[in-house]
Amino acid sequence: MRVLIIEDDEKLCESLSFQLEKEKINVDVCHDGEDGLHFIREQAHDVILLDRMIPLIDGLRVLGTMRAEHINTPVILVTALGELNDRITGLDCGADDYIVKPFAFQELMARIRSICRRPRTWESSSQLTFGDILYDAASNQLFRSGNCICTLSKREGTLLELFLRNPGQILPRNTILTKVWGPDAGVEDGNLDNYIHFIRRRLKQAGSTLSLKTVRGVGYCLEEGDV
Repeated sequence: MRVLIIEDDEKLCESLSFQLEKEKINVDVCHDGEDGLHFIREQAHDVILLDRMIPLIDGLRVLGTMRAEHINTPVILVTALGELNDRITGLDCGADDYIVKPFAFQELMARIRSICRRPRTWESSSQLTFGDILYDAASNQLFRSGNCICTLSKREGTLLELFLRNPGQILPRNTILTKVWGPDAGVEDGNLDNYIHFIRRRLKQAGSTLSLKTVRGVGYCLEEGDV
């Protein structure tokens, strides 16, 4: 599991990072809303711990921006604002949970576990469609016009699934490497380039109009286009 902490209290960040890492959780930390959005857009985290009162861009604006960009990473608001209206506002802005400072670390862990047990509707189906293709993640089979075109390798399938769950979004290279190979895998960039080539070849084999475009210096984006 990988957790992002967006919090301007550096001592609290140090304490939470230490405790989370003892639970075998990978942690990234930033201290303002601008850096927070940069991390969030990488979509490399399983849970985000977001303070409401942070510099540059406040927590609610960060939350509203990520939801407007269809980034569905679960968010727990961590804040000193504990009145009923504050909680309602946070949840209505798209938070998945709300915890008020000061809090016990055991309670935070329970809330993280609870969120991770929830099914995500955007991940619930094994059959994914975009444009003119359908990919069955359960069987690793790629279909077009109702016909099975080919069966993908496990790695190819995981990579294609990631793009199909985020159609039209630019996925940074680091995000892809983390999601497909894992946060601790020592994967060379050339390995990713090879698998991007494999996916493009599969789409061409299917005669698909989809295009896996390179966004120079950033990553890749699966888009609809001309054959």
